[in-house]
Amino acid sequence: MFEHQSFETIVERMLSRISNDVDKRGGAIIYDASAMTAKELQEMYIALDGIILETFPETASRPNLIRRAEEYGVYPYEATYTILKGVFNKDIPIGSRFSLGELNYIAIQRIAPKEYEMQCETVGVIGNTQFGALIPIEYIDGLETAQLTELLIPGEDEELTEDFRRRFFLTRKQIPYGGNRDDYTQKVMSIHGVGGVKSYRTPAGGGTVGITIIDSDFNAPSNVLIEEVQTILDPVVNSGEGLGVAPYGHRVTVSGIETVTINVYLKLVISSVTLGQLQNEIEESISEYFLSLRKEWQNSNFIIVRQLQIESRLLDIGGIHDVVASTINEQDGNLILAHNQVPILGTVTLDA
Repeated sequence: MFEHQSFETIVERMLSRISNDVDKRGGAIIYDASAMTAKELQEMYIALDGIILETFPETASRPNLIRRAEEYGVYPYEATYTILKGVFNKDIPIGSRFSLGELNYIAIQRIAPKEYEMQCETVGVIGNTQFGALIPIEYIDGLETAQLTELLIPGEDEELTEDFRRRFFLTRKQIPYGGNRDDYTQKVMSIHGVGGVKSYRTPAGGGTVGITIIDSDFNAPSNVLIEEVQTILDPVVNSGEGLGVAPYGHRVTVSGIETVTINVYLKLVISSVTLGQLQNEIEESISEYFLSLRKEWQNSNFIIVRQLQIESRLLDIGGIHDVVASTINEQDGNLILAHNQVPILGTVTLDA
């Protein structure tokens, strides 16, 4: 806003107000005095520009964006801890600690005989992908095997500034009230481990609400996460009684998205590489495309797995000159999924 208030502009404006019978050349007393003042004024204008940028949520830095959002009761999502399933050869004490690689885990709840919820002690997504044999930090008599086998509730990093900014503006456009669609969306999205949600009215008659979720890794949610969301919204044993965050009279049923395995066949024109050398990179490229589709599930009526999108992404891989033919689940064309289905990659078969 004040970018035109440069040092030269300010000095020129100041000197123009001084009569011409005074020496205004560089090095003269009046010039030097004006220059020092102009320099300070320039710094003031720069600071004013910064203040204006920090005033509005569109341009504010993270600390001031948080302050503005707090006025409307909107807060950035904090980082959360990963919850995984641990399987042992015997029951262990709650609070038992184990290590796997560079991460430590603690038993927080018994799921079933010899099975426990294990919380990663390091916050964030770092704990979402590591599985295998656990090593006890303290001796447990009779313990022979300990394994991390399954992700139950994904950990999340602190919400990124631009993601928080978009969510803040979205919440200002929404009108959450008394169990309407926006109300359910905001409440469910605030639950640890949820990455997306869709709500449906009267799936089982009047007074019923259907909630479908995807986890924060954009995969099918575990039964543990589904049960946790169900309990927070509307506990099964007291369905419709208003003992969760759902309004009195709403009978809510929570379910997870359905994953559809996509097998891809590709006939390629290649040079300087073998199909074996390309396999991993091709699978990673298609997996990234499917992940982008899963991230958009909440905002779309249904997902289309596009043949052209797969082919065009492969042309960015070195050594691939052309895609002669391709199929998606043995179909030469796009694949349209149902409203609560998302794609995951199965097999990729290459031919040349």
